[in-house]
Amino acid sequence: MKGKIILIPVPYTDLTAAKLRPALVIFEGRRDLIVAAITTTMFNVFPEWDVYISTEDPEFYQTGLKAASVLKLTKISTVRKDLAEGEIGKIDGDLRDEVNQKMKRIFVI
Repeated sequence: MKGKIILIPVPYTDLTAAKLRPALVIFEGRRDLIVAAITTTMFNVFPEWDVYISTEDPEFYQTGLKAASVLKLTKISTVRKDLAEGEIGKIDGDLRDEVNQKMKRIFVI
């Protein structure tokens, strides 16, 4: 499931509510998934750690997304696997490479 884009209830940062949104699976455990939020909101985009997914990207069709989006690698949630509403696509190629590079920069200690 790692690298797949799924629909999952993603909590707001204040934890008051959650909304069904696409998310990228960045880790799959036995019972849980660690996911990064995907949004179409284009403000508060930080190019040094967010990944812009353009409709003009040759790999866009594989994502299953309906519009240009931003993968927010700093908006990460751990959720139970059974909360996943379904798989809509995946990231691959250059998009996957960009995600891996930015995650290394974010999480290096």
